[in-house]
Order: sequence, then C-alpha cells, then structure tokens
Amino acid sequence: MAKIDLIVVGRLRKGPYFDLAQDYMKRIKWSLSVFEVESKLKDSIAVNLEELQKISAHINDRAFVIVMDEKGNGLRSLDFAKTVQNLQNSGESYIQFIIGGADGLSDEIRGRANLLLSFGQQTWPHMLARVMLLEQIYRTQQILIGHPYHREG
Repeated sequence: MAKIDLIVVGRLRKGPYFDLAQDYMKRIKWSLSVFEVESKLKDSIAVNLEELQKISAHINDRAFVIVMDEKGNGLRSLDFAKTVQNLQNSGESYIQFIIGGADGLSDEIRGRANLLLSFGQQTWPHMLARVMLLEQIYRTQQILIGHPYHREG
C-alpha cells in the first residue's frame, strides 16, 4: 500500500488512547498520515458545518474513501485485509479513512465514500474507534505479509 490517510474529528490528547495510537502508528510500515480536524464553535449546526468543510478539504479525489459509520458494513479482519489487497491489485494506492466526531458525519461525507465500514452494531467513542482502526490497518498489513499476528479462531 502506497499511502493511507486518517481524517478524524477531534484531537487525541495524551493518555491511554494516545499511547495505543502511537504504538500502532509506529508498527505500520505503510505511509500513514493523520489529519485531525476540530471546531471550537459551540452551536452544533455550526460545528457540523465546520467539520464538514475541514474534512472535505482533506479528501483527495484520487483516493479510495472509506467512511467509518454505524450504518456501514461490518467486515471480519480477514475480509478487511482482502478488501485492501483487492484495492492494491486493482491499482488503488491511496486510501483515506474518515472517522466523525460524537455527532457522526454528514450525509455529504457519507455520500463521498467508496465504502461505508462499521465496527459492528455497538457505539464506540470516536477516539477509541481511531485506535481500533489503526489496529485493523496494522493487522491487515501483517495478514498480507503472512505474519502470524493474526490468528484465525
């Protein structure tokens, strides 16, 4: 994989999630960038509009966009790895993942997605979802090189 971006709402501050995120980011050998967007506004409508603008500014037209959304498809880790491998095999070398904030993402951002992906039917804090996504990217990397990190149960 040539390049992966995470476009995420919220700034990850020092603490357990930050430490875990840093650990997985060090393990991932693929080119990885994280773009954190946030709004200082108080009005929820204005916040959503500002987040939409800031997220949209980072979306690259050449990228395959995967939006993490509760309405998305849940994929087993092996299926996620196969999806990434299929993208690589078809010439896609740039994937952008988007994670919204506490209020989710706009229909406009969801509509921009090439794939809506979910971590299941539970609701997860968006900062934890970031760590979970980084772990799955790392796991995918390990699956694709045949490393025993991933064990099928």
